Amino acid sequence: MDFHVEPSGTLNGKISVPGDKSISHRAIIFGAIAEGTSEFSNFLDSEDCTTTLLAFQKMGVDINLNKTNLFIHGVGLRGLKAPKQSIDAGNSGTTVRLLAGLLGAQNFNTMITGDDSLSRRPMSRIIEPLSIMGVHIDSSLGCLPLKIQGSASIKNIEYKIPVASAQVKSCILLASLYSRGKSNLYELNITRDHSERMLQAMQCPISVKKNCISIEPPKLLKPLKMSIPGDFSSAVFLIAATLISNKSSVLIKGVGINSTRIGFLEIAKKMGANIKLSNQRKFGSEPVADILIQSSSLRSITLDDPELISLSIDEFPAIFILAAYAKGISRFSNLAELRLKESDRITSMVEGMIKIGIQVKENSEGVVITGGKPKGGIVNCFSDHRVAMSFAIAAIGAYDKIIVKDVESVNTSFPRFLKTMQEIDVKIKRV
Repeated sequence: MDFHVEPSGTLNGKISVPGDKSISHRAIIFGAIAEGTSEFSNFLDSEDCTTTLLAFQKMGVDINLNKTNLFIHGVGLRGLKAPKQSIDAGNSGTTVRLLAGLLGAQNFNTMITGDDSLSRRPMSRIIEPLSIMGVHIDSSLGCLPLKIQGSASIKNIEYKIPVASAQVKSCILLASLYSRGKSNLYELNITRDHSERMLQAMQCPISVKKNCISIEPPKLLKPLKMSIPGDFSSAVFLIAATLISNKSSVLIKGVGINSTRIGFLEIAKKMGANIKLSNQRKFGSEPVADILIQSSSLRSITLDDPELISLSIDEFPAIFILAAYAKGISRFSNLAELRLKESDRITSMVEGMIKIGIQVKENSEGVVITGGKPKGGIVNCFSDHRVAMSFAIAAIGAYDKIIVKDVESVNTSFPRFLKTMQEIDVKIKRV
């Protein structure tokens, strides 16, 4: 299926976005090993999160999902059962990397597989620290499939995480729940902290001081009851769409504004975006707000700040679209991590922007984008959900229609993307 998107003029509306994908994954994982029943509302029923849910059902966890209400009957830290078959992580990097940390500390062996895209993504970044902790993992040259030999005796670790990755951090934290003593993890740059917040709420002995996370193995994890905030990464596409449209005003309700997730807002505001937060509150331990966006005259930006990049790494396809509409030449560097996502997001975006008439140059770890107005055209999203959604919104202020090919991957994170965009008057259809 393809997206066909016409130039859309003015956008208006009050809208919500689905639950946060990162938190939804963690709700299942941490809820499964809690003592008692956890309840979560606004769970994201996407392909990626369903993959995690099915994995825990295979390991004997009783999970009930009623629309977006999730009930997990936790089995405790030592209650998981060996799955009868390998665990298929599909396209979900979060699933494979977080489960590897948890499964490495069980008293059974498992194998994790994935689709072609996930099978090309690097797993050495989790294999190395888990090996230090005493977990033996066989891989295919540092990629899937992973054959994990569980060990009930996990060493604690003192570890400097060499890449800015919340998945790597969370993988080690999950293994550390079973370790012999206190572990200390050090981050080069701050990454999303949903795991730390959730563990603190479950009364795990974990503390965070600047870039150091200290964790001790708990006797048990207490169950949680919370509403999952709207996914900021999904809201980004509505924000970007409104910014590049004409005389538009859109309010997005109940969006998570965790400080480790909203680097996009700082970048957009540096580019002249008119964005305001209101009705700030908390869902559990997660900060939430309503976001008001109005059409804006954007200006170019030069960006190479590793910390700000770490706080917005998933949003760069949408940021590139903002740069394509901004006045002047934008320069982005220190983006090598984008080449290791669901697709090589630098090359995927550059090839697509060229096809719709945007002047762009690619280098090893960044791009240079000359702002203007897209002409329209046909682009490939390379089975990458964020690339697909970024090119869909690129059509809003273009001269002509943009067709985004093979957009099934959008279901991994934002199944209601089409309907949500239509509700704010984007002229989009699936063909």
